[in-house]
Amino acid sequence: MSARPEWRSPRGVLVLGASTPVGARLCRTLLEDRALRTVMAVGLEPRERVDLPEDPRLSYHRVDLTHARPVHDLLFGTARDLGVDVVVHLALHRANDFGDRVHVQNVESLRWLLSLSERHPTLRRLVFRSHAEVYRVERGLPTLITEDHPLELSPDAPQWVRDRVEADLLACSQMGMMAGLELAVLRCAEVLAPNEGSQLHDYLRAPVCLHSAGFDPMLNVLTQEDATEALRLAVYAGGLQGLFNIPGTDTLPLSTCIRLSGRLDLPMPGPLLAPVYEARRRLRGAQFSYRINRGRFHFAAVLDGTQARQRLGYEPRHRVNWPTRH
Repeated sequence: MSARPEWRSPRGVLVLGASTPVGARLCRTLLEDRALRTVMAVGLEPRERVDLPEDPRLSYHRVDLTHARPVHDLLFGTARDLGVDVVVHLALHRANDFGDRVHVQNVESLRWLLSLSERHPTLRRLVFRSHAEVYRVERGLPTLITEDHPLELSPDAPQWVRDRVEADLLACSQMGMMAGLELAVLRCAEVLAPNEGSQLHDYLRAPVCLHSAGFDPMLNVLTQEDATEALRLAVYAGGLQGLFNIPGTDTLPLSTCIRLSGRLDLPMPGPLLAPVYEARRRLRGAQFSYRINRGRFHFAAVLDGTQARQRLGYEPRHRVNWPTRH
C-alpha cells in the first residue's frame, strides 16, 4: 500500500468513548475549530444522556465495540464517507470491571481498529489514551516515571491493569509498522473527577479515609481540562508519533489529598486495609479497591512529562478544584 499524502490539520475526527466526561469535552473542544469539517462521537449510551452540543458538524453513533462487525461498518461506512482522518480511542472500561466482554472492549477492539485503519482510505492518525496504571510501582524503582519505566507485567495484577498494559503494548508495537498510519499513545495520570472511573476519587468520597500507617506517598493527578488539551494537541500533531506521559499540575502527598477533600485521615495497620475496603465495596457499591492500589498507596509515583512538553507542547495548567482549597 502506498503512503497517504502529507497533511497538516485534520478534516474529521472520530472519538471513541465520547460518552465519557473527557470524551464529551474533547468533542466540544474540537468543534471550536471552525475549519474542522466533522466530529463523529461514538458511545454506548443514548444521545440524550451524553453532554454534547448541537452542531451540524457533530454526529453521534451508538456502537458496541465488543463486536468486530459494527467497528468495521463504522469505519468503512460513515467515517469513510465523511473523510475522517483521525481516530481518538478513549473507550476503556473502568477499574473493577472484569470478564471476557470487558477484555474484548479493552484490548480486542483496539486490535480490530488498528487492523482496519491500516487499509482505510482516509484514516491517517490514531491517538490512544493509555493510563499511568500501566507502570510498575514498587520499592526500589524510580519515583519519577519516564516512558521507559518498567510496566506492570505481573500475572497477579487485576484484569483492569493487565488489559491496559496489553492494549498499551499493542498500540506501541505498531508504531512505525503501519503504512501511512501515525500512532500517538498518551499515558495519562489519573483524572480526579466524577464518572471518570477514578479509584482515588471514589476513595476520597468516604467521610473517613483509611491509609497504611507510616506511609504518605506522593501522587500526581490530572484534571479533565488538561487531559482534553493533551488529546487535542495529539490530534493536531500530524507527522508526530510516539509515547507520551501526561501528568497533571497537582503533585501532593496522599494525606494532603485527604485534607483538601475535607475528609478525616485515619492511619491503620496495612494488612487490615484490603479486607475493610473490600467490605465497603460490597456493602456500598463503591469502586475503590485497596488491593489494586496497594503499590501507589505505599510508594510515590509521579509521571515525568518532559517528552510531552518538548514534542507535543503540552504543559498542565489547571489545578484540581479541591473542596476545601481557597
